[in-house]
Amino acid sequence: MFVIVGLGNPGNKYEGTRHNVGFHTIDLLGHKFNISVNKLKHKALYGEGRIGSEKVLLGKPQTYMNLSGESVMDIVNYYKVPIEKVVVVYDDIDLEVGKLRIRKQGSAGTHNGMKSIIYNLQKDEFPRVRIGIGRPEKQNLADFVLSRFSTSEEVAIKEAIEKSAEAIESIVTEGIDRAMNKYNG
Repeated sequence: MFVIVGLGNPGNKYEGTRHNVGFHTIDLLGHKFNISVNKLKHKALYGEGRIGSEKVLLGKPQTYMNLSGESVMDIVNYYKVPIEKVVVVYDDIDLEVGKLRIRKQGSAGTHNGMKSIIYNLQKDEFPRVRIGIGRPEKQNLADFVLSRFSTSEEVAIKEAIEKSAEAIESIVTEGIDRAMNKYNG
């Protein structure tokens, strides 16, 4: 079983913000693989289904970004999922808008949601898919990640979310190395 977690903030107020690209990727995967992400447990909205022959759980923590690790830890402990089968998809200010980067493991960088997950799991050896949201020029970082994409950025971010869903499907069905070779171009 794979646990695929998209990071974001719950509620209509945050819908469509830069910080919620992880949630949007989970929504797209749910739609594509007919998995309803509508159950509430583990401090997350989640749904179970299949991608290819693999059983998956799609999750959207409802703890707000900075406490995402509480939800992820609860899911991992409950389902006894090996850490290398936990895939996290989230926004990254260090990548330009629409760029994608897959890694097998690594630090949280500046991302508070990832800091929370690594802190709670006490491990960083899990795959992650980072979606570039750009870096603010003068705007406060917190305000920037909670802002919406400009009209000129919307096409690139929509394509990046679609590509991230494809990359996650590849991780699940073909393995992380193959997915990295395909999508880290």
